[in-house]
Formats: sequence, C-alpha cells, structure tokens
Amino acid sequence: MTRGSWFHKQRRSAAPRKDIPTGLWVKCPHCGDILFARDVERNLSVCPKCEYHHRLSARSRLDMLVDEGSFEEFDSQVISCDPLEFPGYREKLEHARQETQMTDALLNGYAKIGGRPILISITDFSFIGGSMGSVVGEKLARIMERSVDERLPLALITANGGGARMYEGLLSLMQMAKTSAAASKMHQNAIPYIVILTDPTMAGVYASYASLGDIILAEPGALIGFAGKRVGNQDLGAKLPDDFQTSEFQFRCGMIDQIVHRKELRSTLSAILSLIQKDSSDVL
Repeated sequence: MTRGSWFHKQRRSAAPRKDIPTGLWVKCPHCGDILFARDVERNLSVCPKCEYHHRLSARSRLDMLVDEGSFEEFDSQVISCDPLEFPGYREKLEHARQETQMTDALLNGYAKIGGRPILISITDFSFIGGSMGSVVGEKLARIMERSVDERLPLALITANGGGARMYEGLLSLMQMAKTSAAASKMHQNAIPYIVILTDPTMAGVYASYASLGDIILAEPGALIGFAGKRVGNQDLGAKLPDDFQTSEFQFRCGMIDQIVHRKELRSTLSAILSLIQKDSSDVL
C-alpha cells in the first residue's frame, strides 16, 4: 500500500458517518425480505411480498376493526397483586405496563362494527407474551357475564404464546376452568361468542376459552394449538406435517370455521353481526 492510498483510507475512515434513522426498515420473518416499514404499516402490517401477518398490538387491532370513536374501555382498573411474590414478577409487570400502556394483557370494552354494537376483548402479545394470569381470566369472565346480562355478542381476538402465566402458579391455571364456565354460560343463554385466533394462540388459552367460540375465525399462517411441532414430533415419534398447528392445519381438521385475511376481517365481522342483529338497535 502506498503512502497516498494509506492516507486516503485514513481520511475516509475518520469522516463522520451519517446516522440512519431507526425503524425505517423491517425484515419479514417469513420470507426474509427487507421492507420499508411504512409500506408494511399501510398494508395493515401484512408483508406485501409473502402475505405474512405480523403481530399487532391491541390498540392497533382496535383501530383496524371497530368504528372510529366507538370504543369504550372498562375493567382497566383490575391489576395483578403478585399473589406468590414471584422473584422479578413485579418488575416484569411494570415494564410491560410502560411498554404497552395497558394494565394487563387483555383489553375489554364496548364498540361498534358497521354501526352495530358489540363487546370486544383483545389480547396483546407484547404484555408478557399475552399470557393468562388471574387478571386476564377475571377480565374475560367479567366481559362474558356482561354479554349475557346485556345480551350483546362478544368478539374475542387472541394472541398468546405461553398459556397460563407461570408467575401466578395455580391461580393462573384455574382461569382455564373459570373462563370455560363463563363461555358455557354464554352458550346456555344463546349469546353469540366469536373468536378470532391470531399468531400465536397456544397452550392453556387454546385449551380453554379460545376454542369454545360459536364462530371461530383465524388469520392465515397463525400458530394455533396446545403444543408446538417439535413437542408433537417427540410425543408421537413420527414426522408431523410441515404446517402442523397452523391455521391451515386446524381448518383442515375442522377446528376453525374460516381463515380470514386481515384486510377482510372487519367486513367479515360486520357481515356476521348483520346476520345476528337485524339493525343496530337490536338486542338478542
């Protein structure tokens, strides 16, 4: 290397680098393409190349599904009291609350879709994986009881990667029975219960309230089931299908009524409500 080329290289390396703003690009976990984040956001967080449905926050789903200005939240004051005093749990809760601006993983409220009243409950995966603790179970049981008392249909959007929240032990596991009993009460009173399964819906959540809907919809490619493919391969000692425990697999097995693209979810829910209610003032 000559002295001149060495000097030129040093000058080039010493020059200040232009800062590239963060958040401009996003990598699709399915196809691996690097995409302009704004394009993905405008496409309802669906990859424009492979149609992969990215996970959404509870608030983002509200903006996508319900009539503007119609959502009225309730039960937001219900919070976990860390019953087992599990090491580090209070810190995890506080961090999740700051990150999501939610008190726990479930959002409850009144809303309208296409002008028709509905109760809506949405899980946020960003809050400790959307896991079901005593608060999630309590809030879900409350909104189911409210739907019976007020004779309003309930739409539930799930997103849960770990089932019952281990930090609350048996108090979490008992929510499976409590929410299942509340869903049964809705069925006995002929109150429509609509479930929309999104990626992921797994373990104790799927084994309880998430699989008990009168109408069960799912987003394409969502991971849905009790245990994942790797665990299933070990248990059965056989190679499972490549799409095992996905929306498509569950649809083939008769566990899902319809797979609905995110762009069509609002119109699909509106059509279902139009069959349930003759007009926006109807009660069931």
